[in-house]
Amino acid sequence: MSESKQHERRARHRRRHPGLTVGIPVAMAAAAGLTYGTAFGIFGEDAQPKAAATTLAGTGNVADGFASVNALGQNGTYGGRDGKTVTVKTLADLEKYATAADPYVIVVAATITVDPKGKEIKVASDKTIVGAGTSGQIVGGGFFLGQGVHNVIIRNLTIRDSYAGTWNDKEHDFDAVQMDGAHHVWIDHNDLRHMADGLIDSRKDTTYLTVSWNKLSDNNKTFGIGWTENTTADITVHHNWFRETEQRNPSTDNVAHAHLYNNYLQDVAGTDITSSYGNYARGNTRMVLENSYFEGLNNPVTKDSTASIVQRGNVFAGTSGRNESGGTAFDPKSFYDYTPDKGADVPSKVKAGAGPRTTIGGATKAKAAAETTLTVGKDGNAQYKTVQSAVNAVPANNAARVTVSIAPGTYRETVKIPSDKPHVTLRGTGGSRKDTVIVYDNAAGTPKPDGSGTYGTSGSATVAVEADDFQARNLTISNDFDEKANQNLSGHQAVALRTAADKAFLDSVIVEGDQDTLLLDTASKAKLGRAYIRNSYIVGNTDFIFGRATAVVDRSVITLKKRWDGTSQGYVTAPSTAPDRKGFLITNTTVTGDVSARSFYLGRNWHAGGDATLDPQTTVRDSTLSGAIRATPWTDMGGFSWKDDRFAEYKNKGAGAGPASGDRPHLTDTQAANQEITDWLGTWTPTP
Repeated sequence: MSESKQHERRARHRRRHPGLTVGIPVAMAAAAGLTYGTAFGIFGEDAQPKAAATTLAGTGNVADGFASVNALGQNGTYGGRDGKTVTVKTLADLEKYATAADPYVIVVAATITVDPKGKEIKVASDKTIVGAGTSGQIVGGGFFLGQGVHNVIIRNLTIRDSYAGTWNDKEHDFDAVQMDGAHHVWIDHNDLRHMADGLIDSRKDTTYLTVSWNKLSDNNKTFGIGWTENTTADITVHHNWFRETEQRNPSTDNVAHAHLYNNYLQDVAGTDITSSYGNYARGNTRMVLENSYFEGLNNPVTKDSTASIVQRGNVFAGTSGRNESGGTAFDPKSFYDYTPDKGADVPSKVKAGAGPRTTIGGATKAKAAAETTLTVGKDGNAQYKTVQSAVNAVPANNAARVTVSIAPGTYRETVKIPSDKPHVTLRGTGGSRKDTVIVYDNAAGTPKPDGSGTYGTSGSATVAVEADDFQARNLTISNDFDEKANQNLSGHQAVALRTAADKAFLDSVIVEGDQDTLLLDTASKAKLGRAYIRNSYIVGNTDFIFGRATAVVDRSVITLKKRWDGTSQGYVTAPSTAPDRKGFLITNTTVTGDVSARSFYLGRNWHAGGDATLDPQTTVRDSTLSGAIRATPWTDMGGFSWKDDRFAEYKNKGAGAGPASGDRPHLTDTQAANQEITDWLGTWTPTP
């Protein structure tokens, strides 16, 4: 795309979109005291921004809540996704893989009886233990995660029946899941019941834990959190069904940030089990308790005098006794994104969605068996020496994922993934996404070697993706075209990555260049092309996120870069969106860079080819904008007024944010509710 405004025919008689009229200015959060100016933004060279997890359906494959937050050297919780997938049906095999040092996805496809009774299998880091549909059961024992164990998913299992005959058992510490000093753990969609001690014990500063969509029942001491004098743990508990559980539902002791929402606590009258209390905040706990449903419980919400509980939106039906709140807590959305269900809807939703699902784990074995890994490296130990040669080895119309595993190094080459090779992942194997670099220096005006002309903008891409369901992870894709040394060339657009397909997922990557860095396109004007970019850096200066795709940039850093001559002037986005499609959504992201104040626009409207029917769209929301952003952040292009297209902000903060005006549209809360990540991605849930 041309840097200068194109001489395209002027659009006439186009109406403004009523959905993007200026709304009531929203209150801005206080600036977070962030500093700007490093090459890769405020997080340093290889740090990650805080998580803001996508709101996912109950059977999604990505950890949310505090388990999704990047901390302690761990980027979210993804379990054994980088390792092999194995299916187990015996206790010996389950122990073999659960305790191994290597990452594994362990599919439990049978009922496994633990011997001796009450034994807790010691789980090592980087594991996913998942039931195959509803067939995975652990009987008479459970799991133990010790000090420092991290990145573990326990999912879709039934863990039951270590009960030793004594209700208030002081002798048998038989838990379903016990954690002592672990971090980044996701316990999801399990059926936990009838154990001698706790169903879940989160102890000794275990943190970055999410417990979601579980059924917890028929137990005395159900879910205990604490056993420490420190107040450091961060825990999310949501959409769980506590039924016929006497105490610790949960009991939360000295937790820095305890976020409990959309849980269903039920004590049915006339049964043998009567609740002693429901949610309990002990010690110095700070708890946010919202939109949960308490039915028939005694003492549904209790707190120590030293603890804080902020309640909102909870429903209490037939409860009695203590129902307490007080003190100050925290804002969960400062750590991650979430959308709670209404409290009144919780019983029906949780009953329908909690516990093991036939849709989780059942297909994992078949899928994994067909997956292939191709290795690339320069030391002679890999299958291929170039990335393109590995891509060439992918069979046409492959039905399952092929991962091209790329060793650390700099690969100076262009890579094309043609449309008949879907399900390809390019994954760097280094400790940092900077360790593996794919780079080239073609520009739009660069002559082709065969003399057939120049590459043009789209042809200049270092990596070109034309196949659906593409993924890139833990690497850098760069175009290092030297504008200063090539002033004689006409056409300095130099694309690092071009996607022209549907379901492109970029996770923990760096995409860097100058002009036209990231081209998010579609296979054709009539086809849908979706892209989701998270935990990544995008670097450039002129229209460097552009194209007609439906794309989300989430939890990332957009780094503004000076031009080749040292001047500061640029445009972050240049959408070219079809009128019936979504354009670009930038959310929970930081826009920063070592450039002059008020020198960059957030975007301008690209009517490719002078097409007046296009309806370019960029929404920037819930993000931090540096002072480099202009006070009027949108501008015209090619004779088309941006005000006739779709450009808006919502709840941004930082020195570059500003109040709503005719030159700076803000979404209303109602409009913003329809401009979430799921509105962009539709039925597609990007998964590791």
